[in-house]
Amino acid sequence: MENKTNLRLWAKSIRKNLDTDAISRKISDKIRSLDVYKNAENVMIFYPLKYEINLLSLMEDNKQFYLPRVCGENLLVCPFAKCDRLAKSEFNVSEPLTESVSSDILDVVIVPALAVDTNNFRLGYGGGFYDRFLKASKAYSIVPVPQKLIVEKLPVDDFDVPVNCVVTE
Repeated sequence: MENKTNLRLWAKSIRKNLDTDAISRKISDKIRSLDVYKNAENVMIFYPLKYEINLLSLMEDNKQFYLPRVCGENLLVCPFAKCDRLAKSEFNVSEPLTESVSSDILDVVIVPALAVDTNNFRLGYGGGFYDRFLKASKAYSIVPVPQKLIVEKLPVDDFDVPVNCVVTE
């Protein structure tokens, strides 16, 4: 089995050659069709990196949206509206400047991933931020990922947390 470092390099190379805009639109439509999303009031999404699935179009929906902000080892839940300013983090991720709120209000958390396996374990970027967050969260977790980045089995560590749902194009 490949190690996570090699799998991250593989996933990033695949992602660069995909039509991320088209895939993002299809995944957004599929997320909108999920009952758990339809019934959700408070949704945490992520601000996309280059070549990452872009779900910002979901912000047109009648929901309260939040973005994560890294604080030490943890992710904070910060309200986010389209006009809000963002700042680059130490990881070069766009993060909100708004005051954080309790993660208990979240109904749905949409989690980024480089790849996902058939057991809903995700390959993240290696910081463990989302695994720590998901372990403490009661929110329903969704990973949007291109079909080409689903693998049979990823290497799993004790701290890895599977998500509730994977959505592809």
